[in-house]
Amino acid sequence: MPANTTEIERRLWAAADNLRANSKLRSHEYSTPVLGLIFLAYADYRFTAAQPTLTAASRRSGTTKDDYQAAGVLYVPDNARYSYLLNLPEGTNLGQAVNDAMRAIEDDNEDLRGVLPKLYNRLDNTILASLLKAFNFSEIMHDLEGDAFGKIYEYFLGKFARDEGGKGGEFYTPTSLVKLMVEIMEPFHGRIYDPACGSGGMFVQSARFIEEHRRNPTTEISVYGQEKTAETVKLARMNLAVHGLSGDIRQANTFYEDPHTIKGKFDFALANPPFNVSGVDKERIGTDPRLPFGIPKSDNANYLWMQYIHSSLNDRGRAGVVMANSASDARGTEQDIRQKLIESGSVDIMLATSSNLFYTVTLPATVWFFDKRKNGTPREDQVLFIDARKIYTQITRAIRELSDEQVEFIANIANLYRGEEPEFIHSTREQFEETFPDLTYRDVPGLCKIATRSEIAAQSWSLNPGRYVGVTARAADDFDFTVRLSELNEELETLTAEAHKLELRISENVQTLMGEVRREIVDEAALA
Repeated sequence: MPANTTEIERRLWAAADNLRANSKLRSHEYSTPVLGLIFLAYADYRFTAAQPTLTAASRRSGTTKDDYQAAGVLYVPDNARYSYLLNLPEGTNLGQAVNDAMRAIEDDNEDLRGVLPKLYNRLDNTILASLLKAFNFSEIMHDLEGDAFGKIYEYFLGKFARDEGGKGGEFYTPTSLVKLMVEIMEPFHGRIYDPACGSGGMFVQSARFIEEHRRNPTTEISVYGQEKTAETVKLARMNLAVHGLSGDIRQANTFYEDPHTIKGKFDFALANPPFNVSGVDKERIGTDPRLPFGIPKSDNANYLWMQYIHSSLNDRGRAGVVMANSASDARGTEQDIRQKLIESGSVDIMLATSSNLFYTVTLPATVWFFDKRKNGTPREDQVLFIDARKIYTQITRAIRELSDEQVEFIANIANLYRGEEPEFIHSTREQFEETFPDLTYRDVPGLCKIATRSEIAAQSWSLNPGRYVGVTARAADDFDFTVRLSELNEELETLTAEAHKLELRISENVQTLMGEVRREIVDEAALA
């Protein structure tokens, strides 16, 4: 019977967590060596698994590095083999040995040059030996099924993002939300772009979607990403390698640089850019062909991101972008840009999500979907609004996720709206048919509604799903006082904690000001 992946993830996390308590690394630094060791173990596992087949195929000429790379397997030289590191004599400087192993892999695999971590000489030999043993996947992989490595890597990315708070949100978007975006966009084939790619989760889930539909992602899609932080670029390239993918990931600040020359180039674009960024130098932006609808006067980059995504699509392109709720109703020049986007006919679906889906912010978000292939069809004049704020699975008091069944349910609403056949891989057919009899789309109060552009214009071009979807007719019957009270109590605790932090900051600032005033009084008295 296959082992429980979740249990193994927890066991490995407990082993890795020792590093935080017993190393010289700061808390936000220990993710890098752990993810590096998972990568090393993965590379060795794939290399070992491919050896018999490749050796048999090239018995006469001998197996070369090119044979492995042609088979989509990283070449692992002898001094980077996991078994070699595990069996080094006692007293060997393990940190140096692991650093050398990382360099050796980079030397033989050009795509990874400069990407792998080499800070293992900062770890104590005992701790590193313990970690190497814990991540010896050759002992546990035979008990696992499917893409176990990928799942374990994602589990660690998610845990680190959760632990690192705000900084973690820069590189990680919750997997269930990315799954939902991918299910709605259906990126079966073509070029995929992410201008704020973080750890590359959008690409990984796109590849998984293709595999679930029995196709080969390495031949179906090409991925292009950019990210302004060098360390995050490395994280993304390692994540792609762990999942057997390659891609063109560049370090660049999207506001001022366009390394992929994106305009009209991509079949799909997915992004979770940082919300409400201020301080963008608009003079430096100048005239940018990626911003055809203008530059907003407000000090907020939401509508810059939106245009980067929109203008990157070709005539058949689809996109999904996670955005702050406030962008749906923003006024002034942001409203003017939103009106132009709607009038272009490519705004396709607006989806309101539950709060607490993100590790770094408690507020709900809205996912915007563009679809340029609907231009010239009856849907050009329509936008589907989905209010999924009440659809979630509570994981902890502060964290919610979307289950596979919930993702399937929501994605099938989009399928019906587009006139496509719904898919029922996760046994949601009965529940779905209760809401959509005969598998035919209909507006459902509190859940979904199709609005025309004239209806949207009458709402001052607002794209807030709540303005259109309304409330469920059976709200009173469905009201669960205990659940609602728990939600309100949770919200109150969050607000109270934030208020306490503000109170402390105000108190500290007042004390600082009082001190400066006292010093000025003393100085003036001394001068007198």
